[in-house]
Amino acid sequence: MKGYQLTFFTEQNRRHGHTPIGEWLLKFAQDNGAAGGTLVGGAEAFDHAGRFHSAHFFELADQPLAITVSVDEAACQRLMDALAQEEVKLGYVKVPVEYGHVGKAVK
Repeated sequence: MKGYQLTFFTEQNRRHGHTPIGEWLLKFAQDNGAAGGTLVGGAEAFDHAGRFHSAHFFELADQPLAITVSVDEAACQRLMDALAQEEVKLGYVKVPVEYGHVGKAVK
């Protein structure tokens, strides 16, 4: 399939309501048509303002997170429109991709 890979950037300590932002965003993307998604914690990152974020041994609150989802064109538009209505601000990267499945199904 042709579509997009959307990667959103945030930090471990952020929440949307009472839910951790990464968990919320994965579910929100699924509810808005994403074909799949992954949340990955990073060791270090810097944001749009040049501030560094890091996962320290004793404090993971500032750990950088990347949430990557695969979407077709319609789901991409639906997801981005829905996010624009939420009280959340996220940086993102949108890349055109081909995605699908490969291999045999496990019996």
